[in-house]
Amino acid sequence: MAEKKILLVDYDSKSREALAALFASFHFQIITASDGLTAYETFKIENPDLVILEAILPKLHGFDLTRRISQDSKGRVPVIIVTGLYRGPQYKHEALTSFGAAAYFEKPFDGDSLLRTALDLLKEKTDIGVILPTAAEVMAYLSARLRAEAPNPAAAPLGHG
Repeated sequence: MAEKKILLVDYDSKSREALAALFASFHFQIITASDGLTAYETFKIENPDLVILEAILPKLHGFDLTRRISQDSKGRVPVIIVTGLYRGPQYKHEALTSFGAAAYFEKPFDGDSLLRTALDLLKEKTDIGVILPTAAEVMAYLSARLRAEAPNPAAAPLGHG
């Protein structure tokens, strides 16, 4: 299995470092960005498996970034929002329903809970990838079935005669 990539986005370098430290023992490839626009460009180039971002970001707001990632990936790349400003159930609800976030945490957050959520989202993505075959695998399977089910002229019974 290929190494998983996590994109961490926060304007505060200490917050990025703290998030990266949470995942250090799991050997993920950690990619970081300090603003929303750089994060979006990085997302398009790096194709991460998970994005964790602060809602308050310079150049492109975190909610808008979440929406773009959700739309571009058709929901395949989960986004976890971790914010220190937007507190309360109305923001969480809006982030999850309107912007496509997979999870929402308020700072200060419980590191174990965030880690567990992230690992669950990464595992879910892996499980889906394991279950669904590639187009080439489907075509190979179908070709093999067609060959196996095709009548074999050499095996036809000899005529009476």
